[in-house]
Amino acid sequence: MSDSVRRHYELYPYPKYPLLASVRRCDAYAGNLAALWSRFNGELPPQAAQRILIAGCGSFAPYPFALANPGVPITALDLSRPSLRRARLHCLLHGLSGVDFLAGDICDPTAAGGPFGLIDAFGVLHHLQDPLAGLRLLAGRLAEGGILRVMVYSRYARREEESIRRALRLLRVSEPEQVLQMVKRSKPDSRLRRFFEASDEVAVRCGLADALLHPCVRTYRIDSFMEMVAASGLEPLLFAHPSALSRVDREVERVRELEARRQSPGNFILYLGRGVKGPCCADAAVFRINRCLSSAVSGFRPGALRISGRLGHAVAPLDAEARRFLRRFRQPVPAGKLSAEELARADRLSEELFLLRSRE
Repeated sequence: MSDSVRRHYELYPYPKYPLLASVRRCDAYAGNLAALWSRFNGELPPQAAQRILIAGCGSFAPYPFALANPGVPITALDLSRPSLRRARLHCLLHGLSGVDFLAGDICDPTAAGGPFGLIDAFGVLHHLQDPLAGLRLLAGRLAEGGILRVMVYSRYARREEESIRRALRLLRVSEPEQVLQMVKRSKPDSRLRRFFEASDEVAVRCGLADALLHPCVRTYRIDSFMEMVAASGLEPLLFAHPSALSRVDREVERVRELEARRQSPGNFILYLGRGVKGPCCADAAVFRINRCLSSAVSGFRPGALRISGRLGHAVAPLDAEARRFLRRFRQPVPAGKLSAEELARADRLSEELFLLRSRE
């Protein structure tokens, strides 16, 4: 990354959640390496692939990943030492260990050498001088069968922010306080005032700086994004932004139709794979519960358990009967011990990452 990006995040570590802000382990379920590996490879990850890299970790992401993967070594890589210090403190305050915090650049091939079974690069590529080169370097750190999650800005989801950001650069506005003064002086119905009233992100100083004062930002239409993915040599596996269709080709076509109307489903979230084997057949599988859910479904709990959906859509609350069903899989259950109805249900839950489905 450029020195200007490094300086930006040294000044404005992002995000800035309260240090005592907590996440339930059950809400971190989609960051579980074993669940993702089994979904896309049809087997449990081999020992050599049980490593995670958070590329551009910021000040918070190591916490939920450590929560979701107890015992799995995690490397948290970031340009910003203040972000790393805050991320380390967040983990320490919540009793989480096993994370190696590393100051460095993802575009430095000597930083954080692989192989990794899972790499997360959420909101990173669009801040690089050469996003394709960065994506290829991340691909090179993946183990065979490894999974990479990326999020990049959508052209039409970021239209307002980019318009304001470019205007601020032309005006040589470089500090959040200057922007806030401009908002105070703006008319109630002005574009700037409307944006500030509608956006939660700009309510905090680092969020304002990230949204409107970042020195290096790219946005993508779906075709330019998929061209970059194709050039990386990785296989697109699953979109996970809001309302995404389960098939990649159909989702690409849906987004093209939205973009023809200058609309967007939000920023693009996509899982990519390197040499993945594909899921196993349900009727020849063994099912296990995602360990992030094991405690949440145990014991008596009044009412339904609500879990935040992480794959682009909401998930139904788990009532008492659903929790009883999931408890059956705390030990591996072969498909042959399930009825046809139970097998279909277990298969659906494995698509959601609530269960792990692997070959016998």
